[in-house]
Amino acid sequence: SSRSAFSLPTLKALTPLLQDYVRLHVNFLTTNKLGAKLAGRPHSLAVVSKLYRVELNQLETLFQPSYKSKKAISYQIGYVLSSVYCTWWKQSDRHPVRTLDVQQQTTTVYFCSLSLPAVASDMASLLLKLSRLPNRICVPSIRNGLMRNRNLLFYRPASDLAHLESVKEKIDTKRNNALLGGGQNRIDAQHKKGKLTARERLSLLLDEGSFIEYDMFSEHGCTDFNMDQKKFTGDSVVTGQGRINGRVVFVFSQDFTVFGGSLSAVHARKIMDKAATIGAPVIGLNDSGGARIQEGVESLAGYADIFLRNVLTSGVVPQISVIMGPCAGGAVYSPALTDFIFMVKNTSHLFITGPDVVKSVTNEVVTQEELGGSKTHTTLSGIKHRVDGVAHNAYENDVDALARVRELINYLPLSNKDPAPIIKSDDPADRVVPVLDTIVPAESNKPYNIIDIVEAIVDHGDFFEIMPDYAKNIVVGFARMRGRTVGIVGNQPLVASGCLDINSSVKGARFVRFCDCFNIPIVTFVDVPGFLPGTAQEYGGIIRHGAKLLYAYAEATVPKITIITRKAYGGAYDVMSSKHLRGDTNYAWPTSEIAVMGAKNAEQEYIDKFSNPFPAAKLGFIDDIIEPRTTRHRICHDLDMLATKELSNPRKKHGNIPL
Repeated sequence: SSRSAFSLPTLKALTPLLQDYVRLHVNFLTTNKLGAKLAGRPHSLAVVSKLYRVELNQLETLFQPSYKSKKAISYQIGYVLSSVYCTWWKQSDRHPVRTLDVQQQTTTVYFCSLSLPAVASDMASLLLKLSRLPNRICVPSIRNGLMRNRNLLFYRPASDLAHLESVKEKIDTKRNNALLGGGQNRIDAQHKKGKLTARERLSLLLDEGSFIEYDMFSEHGCTDFNMDQKKFTGDSVVTGQGRINGRVVFVFSQDFTVFGGSLSAVHARKIMDKAATIGAPVIGLNDSGGARIQEGVESLAGYADIFLRNVLTSGVVPQISVIMGPCAGGAVYSPALTDFIFMVKNTSHLFITGPDVVKSVTNEVVTQEELGGSKTHTTLSGIKHRVDGVAHNAYENDVDALARVRELINYLPLSNKDPAPIIKSDDPADRVVPVLDTIVPAESNKPYNIIDIVEAIVDHGDFFEIMPDYAKNIVVGFARMRGRTVGIVGNQPLVASGCLDINSSVKGARFVRFCDCFNIPIVTFVDVPGFLPGTAQEYGGIIRHGAKLLYAYAEATVPKITIITRKAYGGAYDVMSSKHLRGDTNYAWPTSEIAVMGAKNAEQEYIDKFSNPFPAAKLGFIDDIIEPRTTRHRICHDLDMLATKELSNPRKKHGNIPL
């Protein structure tokens, strides 16, 4: 046919398939009457019969009785070919039905059904094979996943096909290069240090097969110092999104095998742009030597861009940093601006200046681990929000750290627009806890472990403590009550009798503000004799730092439930989520003492009058005096009641917290 896009050799090669088409499509074409409706120049049945070696009476039977005139049939040869691989050969999955051998080129053709949604992908796969046939071939157009009977002619010169194959090969090469990072030798060196690669870490952190990478083909644009000869596909960071237990998160993982993970301008542009817009947590796996000095001030500008994103994203979506290698210089400020920081024992180091610089400036001799290792930031600086089930232990390796991050994410909402997560729980809300009746000693100066109370009350005893090795006189962390995430704050009588000091005030304030940002109710257990006295505390600014905790509780608008287990003395009573700071429900156990000061040196009359919960209850500062064993039931009931709480602060740009 003059309208056909086929060359004669191609048509001859396709003849056996077209014979199968006629035989197999009788019912299909008769039912849909497509034989006379297709666009294109009319072809007589005789021509079709001769060309495809099909008996004429078969064709006449096919199109009778609707169309008796042989020349009246409008039949486009392109449709014949398209129909060949649009038939379901059997009820099972794709079956090869014919092999074409055209000039030593072998192509296996598959059948699929027009009625299947997968027709587009099936056809695309077949067309790729048919495109290798010589000269021109005719293919169907595909719109909205279905094959149409219009615009069927498609012309692809052999030179174009060769170009497409070349581009595809380049893409595959680039992709493979990106997956290798800095090369196999550097990957092996990373493993010898006990560290995983950037991509291995992501595969452990995220659900299997959920990672979708962004900007894989990015490369730095620096030309100084022969850097144009040292380019790695993807540069020194892997970015994208994935899922943790089915929930979306955005991630970036710095690749130490590429320029030591140093930050370039393109590295900076790849981080954090989409998380706030979509509303999903950001998790950064840090393993970087700092700014890329070859790029000069441009890399410093990249750090500033990241810092700005950290600040603007703060309070919008949770931000988690995992230090899994060196993090020095300006790089330390991005983790410092995030909500939680995790470190790995012996392999992660976080400091402004390294040991060599410290020695040259101050003449101090210090190791990397002493200066900025996990132990330093766990127990001394308080920068590390390490979470683990065994007190005083840092993470032993990358695998342990990433597993704990996955656990933490389960407690957090995706953004500030989402409520606190709720999961199905089989722990009864009205469960009575008799052990609580005997946990608190009768002597007011005898210590006990507040965590015993917390674990007895929360669902299944699961308490996810934050910063367990820093400011141990206050306990903070996440738990669930009737499946709902709650933030737990409690004074720890085992350490400094539970007194508030500078570090515990800052630790508690930051946690309370995080919960308030992300709609997580706060449950507070109070046993506090006051603020820690002494010149060290006064000179260190206990007044200002103590005010941070007060400010955080007063500003919070989430549901706040308070249980006074024993002592609540002086100004510390006010600070610890008292009714005066907009506490929603405040309970006291029979063992509680609410007073201006302790009764140790007081007169008996003072002891009789104030060393009990009744004075505060009479004034309405305590909603009820409850039996300890009923505490869980009360908290669960109140959380259900307060689920619809609406409270807002006066309109303002922001408050001026005493930083």
